[in-house]
Amino acid sequence: MAMHHLQLLTKNKLGKSIVRSFTDAPVKETRFLNLTLKNPVGLGAGFDKNALFLNELEALGFGFVEIGTVTPLPQEGNEQPRLFRLPADKALINRMGFNNDGVDIVARRLEEWRTKKAGSQEKYPLIIGGNIGKNKITPNENAWQDYAACFTRLHPFVDYFVVNVSSPNTPGLRALQDKDALRKILLNLAMINNGKAFAKPILLKIAPDLTREQVDDVISLALEIQLDGLVATNTTIDRSNLSTPLSEIEAIGAGGLSGRPVQQKSTAIVKYITEQTDGAIPIIASGGIFTAADAKEKLEAGASLIQIWTGFIYEGPTIVKHICNHL
Repeated sequence: MAMHHLQLLTKNKLGKSIVRSFTDAPVKETRFLNLTLKNPVGLGAGFDKNALFLNELEALGFGFVEIGTVTPLPQEGNEQPRLFRLPADKALINRMGFNNDGVDIVARRLEEWRTKKAGSQEKYPLIIGGNIGKNKITPNENAWQDYAACFTRLHPFVDYFVVNVSSPNTPGLRALQDKDALRKILLNLAMINNGKAFAKPILLKIAPDLTREQVDDVISLALEIQLDGLVATNTTIDRSNLSTPLSEIEAIGAGGLSGRPVQQKSTAIVKYITEQTDGAIPIIASGGIFTAADAKEKLEAGASLIQIWTGFIYEGPTIVKHICNHL
């Protein structure tokens, strides 16, 4: 169902009730970092980049939605076409490039949404995550300033933050996964956070392509600075073991691969982090989740919540209901 059609349906209470009769998931109350969620199934960043579809996504049953990636300045992203389906692999390749309306516009939308929701007294209000990044034109040595700007502007309007340094579609961004670069970004955000009346959880989103040594560095830093959690994982640049013909893959070109091909990598990283820390670092798992069995695999590996994206594209608007029905 196209999102603009869903917008029309959910403009009033009758439309919302009709949509929810088909899609609303059963309650699977979940606690995560002092947040109470209707269920542990969320929508990953990159779908509702600009906080345009929160009512519609809430009607589809999601326990939480991550908006963004948001950057300080608006940017158009990479040239189109930049999103490709690989049906034989139940996968997508994207090279969007953090296309978004900029933090000021997104913050105003979130403020308006919060204002309209005020007084609704819902038992399980939709939890909103803010996924933040740097502008393409910002050199890496100044990246910490971009993250700080987004964090400060969005702080009153989101429930948690995700620092995105793992997208493969902004040149040089993954270099910020280096331990020293990460420490500077995260410690600065922690300082800002501690100065607020109410601190918000800060998580770090990591790539599935990290070496074991790099994952160990992330774990060490997370424990050192008492990071609230990790999102594991982003898309992969690996193209091995695909069913899609090589000629088609080469014609598509660069971009992050998501869906089934990243499923095992993501689960392995979740399991490794959990084992190495005895579960001390809370994890949101993302990567190749299409069914309740896929979700259960991630939860059993040590994740507290799961995020879908490619599965939503392939399985459609009832995916949350189907997963929650069988968890």
